[in-house]
Formats: sequence, structure tokens, C-alpha cells
Amino acid sequence: MSTTNTGRRVSANLGLSLDGRYNGPGGPTDFAAFAPYVASDVARDHMTRIWETATIAVLGRINAEGFMSYWPSVAQDANADPRDRGYANWLVNTDKVVFSTTWTQAPWERTRVVNAPAAEVITELKSTGEGDILLNSSPSIIKPLLAADLIDRLHLMIFPEIAGGGQRLFHDGLPATRWALTHQETGALGEIAMVYDRLR
Repeated sequence: MSTTNTGRRVSANLGLSLDGRYNGPGGPTDFAAFAPYVASDVARDHMTRIWETATIAVLGRINAEGFMSYWPSVAQDANADPRDRGYANWLVNTDKVVFSTTWTQAPWERTRVVNAPAAEVITELKSTGEGDILLNSSPSIIKPLLAADLIDRLHLMIFPEIAGGGQRLFHDGLPATRWALTHQETGALGEIAMVYDRLR
């Protein structure tokens, strides 16, 4: 495996409740607590920031299935918010890497399916090409890369809700790291968009 580093930045985006959950107590598809906030101006501007410098989207299979069943129609919807259409067009047209243990071939154009440790795949991606590598709202990939200290930028949306259950992003045992807050914006409903860059 190549270990050359081209300087590509690995960024990740995720929405979290006040108690650090990325889904609710109902399981992986429980986003009821987040729903009131995801279409706000702050959230949409935040979504634009995550992809503007990215040239590849990295997703888990479940997220990939959900995203690709929804966003292509937004890309074609002349009445959709321009920020939504911008992201949708980027996602459809950019290169995608999908982690899956069950798929044997990619169901979409510009998509490569991998079944390998996330740290190995991301290290390989960093060795060639240019532009940010976006870990696109996929905790199953973000978590092992946080553990391997391979994430350079965190785009976080914090929603003013205590979910009271569900899965957490940050667990005990992560390496101690320092981050700089490089952007912060608060919405009318109390949602906060934040960007943190890893200090190395």
C-alpha cells in the first residue's frame, strides 16, 4: 500500500444531539429529534461548506442507499432550494467510495465498493489525487478514523435536543487530540453549525 501523502484533507460531517447522539433511541433510522433543524438556513449553508472543496464522497452502504435514493431527484427538481440542488448535483457527479461487506458491485456510476479497514482505504486515497475526502455522514467510517487520528476536519451540526438514547459518536478510548474552531454559526432554532480543524 502506498504511503505517500499528497496533503489531501480528510473531512467528516455529522449531526449530533446535545447528548452526543447521531440517532435517537428508536435506532439507526430515528432522526425525529433532528428533523426540525435540517432544512434551516444555517443547516443548508453548513451542507454547502462540507462539499465545496471535496472531490470524493466516502459512505457506508446504508447511508449510500438512502442518499442515492433521495438526492438524484433533488438534483432534477427546479423548485428545490439551490443549496440542496448544489449538494445533490455534487453527490451524483462526484466519485464515491462505499464501504460494504455485502455488495459485490456498485449500483451507481462513479462508485467503487470496498470491503477493507477504513484506515487502510483512506490512507490509500490520501496518497493520490487532490481535494478533500469527505466522510459523508457515515458514523461507521468516521468512528474508526477518529480512533486512527486520520480526520483533519469535523463539520458538526449540534441540535438543541437531548435524545436520551441512540448511538454516540465519541467513546472512551479515543486518542487525545486538539482541535481549533474555525467556523461557528447559530440558527434561529438554536442549532449550531461548527467546523473544527485538527491541530497537528
